[in-house]
Amino acid sequence: MRLLQLTNKPPYPPNDGSSIAVYNMSCGLINNGVDLTLLCINTKKHFKADNEVDVTFKKNSNYQSVYRDTDVTAFGAACNLFSTQSYFVSRFYFKEFEDKLIALLKEKDFDVIQLESIFLGNYIPVIKKYSKAKITVRTHNAEHLIWERMIANEGNLVKKKYLLLQTKRLKKFEKDILQSVDAIVTITDIDRQYLEKWGIKTPFHVSPTGIQLPQYQVNHTNELPNSVFHFGSMDWMPNEEAVLWFINNVWEKVLEKIPQAKFYVIGRGMGDKILGLNKPNVVVIGKIQNAEKVYHHYSVMVVPLLSGSGMRIKMIEGMAYAKPIVATSIGAEGITITVNKTCLLADNATDFADAVIEILNNEEKRKSLQNEARNFIEHYFENTTLVKQLVAFYKNL
Repeated sequence: MRLLQLTNKPPYPPNDGSSIAVYNMSCGLINNGVDLTLLCINTKKHFKADNEVDVTFKKNSNYQSVYRDTDVTAFGAACNLFSTQSYFVSRFYFKEFEDKLIALLKEKDFDVIQLESIFLGNYIPVIKKYSKAKITVRTHNAEHLIWERMIANEGNLVKKKYLLLQTKRLKKFEKDILQSVDAIVTITDIDRQYLEKWGIKTPFHVSPTGIQLPQYQVNHTNELPNSVFHFGSMDWMPNEEAVLWFINNVWEKVLEKIPQAKFYVIGRGMGDKILGLNKPNVVVIGKIQNAEKVYHHYSVMVVPLLSGSGMRIKMIEGMAYAKPIVATSIGAEGITITVNKTCLLADNATDFADAVIEILNNEEKRKSLQNEARNFIEHYFENTTLVKQLVAFYKNL
C-alpha cells in the first residue's frame, strides 16, 4: 500500500500530544509494510530543520516539509473578519505547500492520502484533481467542540464574540470536510459517536494513538516525594485553563493537608498568566528536552482539563510510565479506564484535591495505580497492532 500522510506541523521530535500522535502513526504504518510518504507544514512555532530529523525516520517516511509562519496575529485575525472561512483553518493554506503536494501527486500514485486533521481540508480539491487515491481524515479531536467548551468558560466578552464567529465558521467547514472524504479515522470512540450523532455518514474507523512500549521504561527510584506535576504544551489554551483552575481552586486544599507538597508546571509555550503566578509551592519549569526525565522525577500526574476533545496523549504516556493520575472526566475522555483502578477521576475542586491527597498519603494506593496504569497500556495501546487494524480497514476501501 502506498500512503501519503499530510500534517500541519512537523511530527519530529515527538514532544507534544499531536506530534506524538502523528509520529507514532507514521512508525506504525512503516512497521506494517506501508510505502509511506510524509509531507508536513514546517511551522514557525514548531520549526524543525529537515537535517535535524532522525535519519532513519526521515528515510523510512520519505519525509518532506514546507516552511510557513502560521502564527496567529492581530492583523491576520482582523483581516479574517472580511473572509467567510475560519481563521483557525485559513492559516494553513498556502501556495508553496499546494505546489509541493501537486508535485508529489504527479510523481507517484498513492492508494490512500491521510490528512492529519481537518486543517488540511482546503487541499482536498487539489488532491481530487491530481489523484484517484482514497482520501481520509484522521480527526485528533472534534475541533469545533474544543472551542465551544472554551467559549463557555471565556469571560472576555469581545474575545468571546470573536471566538463565537470563528467557531461557527469552523463547525461548518469541519462538517463539509468530513462529509467529502472517503473515510474518517477517529482517535476515540467517543468522537466517533459524537460525529455520527452530528449527522456524519462517512465510514469510520477508530484507531487510538498507540505507544511503542520499549521506549517507555518504568523507574520510580528517583521520584521526588510529595511532588505533583502537569506536563503539556501550555500554548494550547485548554492546558493553560486547566493549570490555572487547578492552582486557583485545588492546590490550596492539597497544601492544607500536605504543606510540604510541591506542584510542578512543565511544558513549552508558557504565557504570562502562568509565568506571573506567585503561589505557594508552585514551580514553573517550562520547556524541557527530555520527557522521560519528567516522568521518572515527579510522582503524581494531574490532568485537570475543563475543555478539549479527543484523547490526551500525555495521559497515555503517563500511564505507560506507570504514573498515578488524577484527571477530570474531560481529561480522561476517550480513554476507557476503570475508575479508581487505572486512575482517579474528579470533576470538582474538593474531590480533585482529595484524590491527590489520597495518592500522596497512601503508598499502597499509589503502587496499585502505578501497576494498573502500565498494565492497561500494555493490553490496549500497543502501536503496531493498532495500526495493523487501520491498514486492514484501508485495504477494504
